[in-house]
Amino acid sequence: MNIFLVIILLITGGCFLDKNMQNNELPIIPLENFFKNPEKSSFQISPNGQFISYMKPWEEGNRRMNVYVKPFDSEKEIRITNAKKRSLYGYFWLNNNRIAYVQDKGGDENIHIYAVDIDGSNDIDLTPFENIQARITDDLEEDENFILIELNKNNPQVHDVYRLNVNNGDLELIAKNPGNISGWMTDNDGKLRIALTSDGVNSSILYRDNEKDDFQEILTTNFKESVSPLFFTFDNNEIYVSSNRHRDKSSIYKFDLQKGIETDLIFEHPDVDVYSLMRSKKRKLITGVSFYTDKQNYKFYDSWRRDLQLSLENKIPGVEVRLSSLSKDETKAIIVAFSDRSRGTYYYYDIQKDELTMLAELSPWLKTDDMAKMSPIKYESRDGLIIHGYLTLPINYNKGDRIPVVVNPHGGPWVRDYWGFNSEIQFLANKGYAVFQMNYRGSTGYGRSFWEKSFKQWGKDMQNDITDGVNWLIDEGIADPDKIAIYGASYGGYATLAGLTFTPDLYACGVDYVGVSSLFTFMESMPPYWELYRSMMYEMVGHPDNDKELLASASPLLHIDKIKAPLFIAQGANDPRVKKSESDQIVEALKQKGIDVPYMVKDDEGHGFYNEENQFDFYRAMDDFLKKYLK
Repeated sequence: MNIFLVIILLITGGCFLDKNMQNNELPIIPLENFFKNPEKSSFQISPNGQFISYMKPWEEGNRRMNVYVKPFDSEKEIRITNAKKRSLYGYFWLNNNRIAYVQDKGGDENIHIYAVDIDGSNDIDLTPFENIQARITDDLEEDENFILIELNKNNPQVHDVYRLNVNNGDLELIAKNPGNISGWMTDNDGKLRIALTSDGVNSSILYRDNEKDDFQEILTTNFKESVSPLFFTFDNNEIYVSSNRHRDKSSIYKFDLQKGIETDLIFEHPDVDVYSLMRSKKRKLITGVSFYTDKQNYKFYDSWRRDLQLSLENKIPGVEVRLSSLSKDETKAIIVAFSDRSRGTYYYYDIQKDELTMLAELSPWLKTDDMAKMSPIKYESRDGLIIHGYLTLPINYNKGDRIPVVVNPHGGPWVRDYWGFNSEIQFLANKGYAVFQMNYRGSTGYGRSFWEKSFKQWGKDMQNDITDGVNWLIDEGIADPDKIAIYGASYGGYATLAGLTFTPDLYACGVDYVGVSSLFTFMESMPPYWELYRSMMYEMVGHPDNDKELLASASPLLHIDKIKAPLFIAQGANDPRVKKSESDQIVEALKQKGIDVPYMVKDDEGHGFYNEENQFDFYRAMDDFLKKYLK
């Protein structure tokens, strides 16, 4: 179960331009309106359908997001969590009387699992151990008192599986990790029957018929070949997988556990990877697949699910409509609807009565007509590779104008950007900047070949894809070549530093948010639970000994003499992925060179700022910095 809930909703706005827009001026929107916590979010229905839960800011707790519960037939809500220092990451129902929630301390990513009754009593830390990270293996939907979790309390590098009593925290070890298992999977009855191993280069699927048997290896592939288990067939004899074995694009198959091979092809797409398969547990059938091109797409195999989607899209036209959750009896649903210009709205849908009720707008203070459109684009990199991305232009943009641009490469790097509402994109567009996002080589979803083209290309061809996109924007007559900034987080922060280092005349300034400055020190400081993937990182990024010259050539810290543009850097003190020392060392080097390098460190944050007031500080400082150097 994915406990980190997607928070995306819809706002509908008027169709008339205000006075500012008639004068071709951007509406004045307070910075806080883009980044303050939503009014309500993460709606869920209790298993028995009698209660609805959600998260909303607790004013007494410095506007931290906490869990609230209320009966469907009453407006009397109860706050059942007490987070004051840091908002909760997410929550889920354990049974009709109890809810689990997850939280860390200061962004250290040492996730703990907590549980509380829906009247606020019996609130306990179910994983009260020091320096551990807990993960959910299976919420055991049919068992009210237990869930399966993974803990690395015996070895910080790997996770063992435990049966956890959600009422008192009692633990029972049910699977010891021998040191190479990176993931576990249960069947439809909650029995632990699949283990995934990695030595950093080779990945294996292990299988057993029942929990009394030992795991047996049934398939081993190089990490470049991905065979990812999704879930068991309803008879528990086979599994469904997303596989790119012997092909470029990942596709959905049935998988024979006895022979260790893909069998029936369920769905493939010629242009993109397919990772997601939808099912009805109640009716025990596959309902469809979802896949992402420029936007989300579906292929339905079940007429009931298809008709449900079409009915909702007809009731809420002009936006993306997603089924967030569905009750076990498939009579009640939570719906989210959103767009690129709307953070969105939650709805409750009574399927039997065909009644749709709005629950909450995520950000009712933002008007749709004041938001900018995010348009899918594509361009050709210098070696002929097609790069897809998105361009957001201010709402007062006139064709032919050259305007300041913020280039925004995504983090990861092995993820991708998606279409939809993005608070920081809208904030920057409201300040008059075009915002340019690109899925450079290595971004996932475009096939194995596109992904592999990024190997050992940090600061090289990956960076060229970004540079070529910027030059495309200039050639298109959109970007003012003297007013281009680059801003990114994590790998995007590295790309910012690489951009200022290796193309120093292209950018007027940069903003590095928790970014890597040296590939050598980054490799030395990975968190312990990444250790299984160290060899894979060496092959994908470079080995600190065997590829010493390559890593040196791509490390901005070692080419500090080339940087001449001002740089704003932000860092969380507790970041376990990109240590604070990554930012410290380049700030010190740039100061010695006389570069303007404002530096923001938050002592209560990790890999990115989560607390509302820290986000306000960061974006306010970014705004001032960009005004100084782009306007």
